[in-house]
Amino acid sequence: MTDQYGGSCDQNNHVATKSPPSDTSMCCEESGHQLHHENMCIKEMVEVIARSGNHVKSQQIGEAELTLDQRKEELLRQYKSRPLVFLEKYHNTLKPEHLAAFAHVSSDPRTQHYSKVIERRAAGCINKTRVKNHRYAALRSLQKEGGYFSDEQMRIREPLLYEQYIGQYLTDEEVLERSQEAMQESASEGSGGLANLLLNSYQERLIQNRLQKEQEREDGAEEEDEVEEEDDNQSREQSWEPNSAEKAQLREEFISQMLQRFLDGKDKDFNYSGVDDNPDYDNLDIVTRDAEDKYFDDDDEDEENME
Repeated sequence: MTDQYGGSCDQNNHVATKSPPSDTSMCCEESGHQLHHENMCIKEMVEVIARSGNHVKSQQIGEAELTLDQRKEELLRQYKSRPLVFLEKYHNTLKPEHLAAFAHVSSDPRTQHYSKVIERRAAGCINKTRVKNHRYAALRSLQKEGGYFSDEQMRIREPLLYEQYIGQYLTDEEVLERSQEAMQESASEGSGGLANLLLNSYQERLIQNRLQKEQEREDGAEEEDEVEEEDDNQSREQSWEPNSAEKAQLREEFISQMLQRFLDGKDKDFNYSGVDDNPDYDNLDIVTRDAEDKYFDDDDEDEENME
């Protein structure tokens, strides 16, 4: 008795002696493994397409939707009858590991074309995910160090955003405390005495100049018919004084935006190439599962659109 791949299935005929396998038997065995691999590949490919949102078969109005098994049966029929048409129709859903199912038509230019499309798309997705992993790892490392995401450093990078969320609501005592913390931060970096004072004074002038430019740029983007409404909003904002809980919420929103700006590559003075292309970040186990899921959830839809 033989199985579906042509191998012996007679369990009652045991051979006591072993003989070296012939070239023919080795070739048959290799062919059997290859056939098994291709069959598994086809099965997996059909399963993936069947579970996707792809339109599989035209149906009449009022006709019942195909079940999963019916979709797989129809897909398998399409694949066996016209594999090139199948590849052209469903290539947006296929992955590189499914290309083995088209080995028998690999010499056709259409197969070669869509194979390259599938492989390029997969490589792009892998690289995108790798970059995001690297940046998230770098972010967590910078948060742990503390300096890059300190209030003063974030204010230097985004003075207008800081002013809108935090700066305008600081009391005189809090402004003084912020200045003292900035001086201490500079002193910890090696500056001291008069040099430290001059450096902080110069740094503050740079921040204020940058704040003014950003404010002018934002004001210039306003439409003329919105000027009066904007003035009314500014008057209301100036009269509103947040309590401690509201200040804490504003601070969280500011920090959240600064973190997202870093991940999006918007920190102009940061050397992202030192992170994105750095293999040292491949093995950093500093991202918890929950945090990683939260970060990547927003990109699931983008990757599906790419496919």
